[in-house]
Amino acid sequence: MALTKTEARAQLRARGLRATAPRVAVLIELARATGPLSYSEVLARLDEGAWDPTTVYRNLIKLRDAGMATTLGRVDGIDRYELVREGQPAHAHFLCSACGQLACLPSSVTASLAADGRWAAAVENATVQLRGTCPDCLP
Repeated sequence: MALTKTEARAQLRARGLRATAPRVAVLIELARATGPLSYSEVLARLDEGAWDPTTVYRNLIKLRDAGMATTLGRVDGIDRYELVREGQPAHAHFLCSACGQLACLPSSVTASLAADGRWAAAVENATVQLRGTCPDCLP
């Protein structure tokens, strides 16, 4: 889903964050991504040298802390960030042991990650990660 600068600024302000140019750029890159991105991948997608690397990292943390992005915990020692999209259900991810790609899996591949009944209010988030060899790397 493409996100314009105007939409990005509005979303940031709605979460109580200042809409700085680097923060807007990082949010737009997360919105463009088709899967979770590492800090290095976000940095590479931004214009070469446009932003200080420390500023980019701090903005990823700010977006995570504001609930606008989620962190997929330390996949092979590297945090990956994914935009939290309104109405998007929690979903599982697949880590390819051959190429290292981390991909979002469709809900048809995994069971629902939603909690019902008395557990609905207790579960704050869910992370499911499957590992193996992705279809592109299979012989």
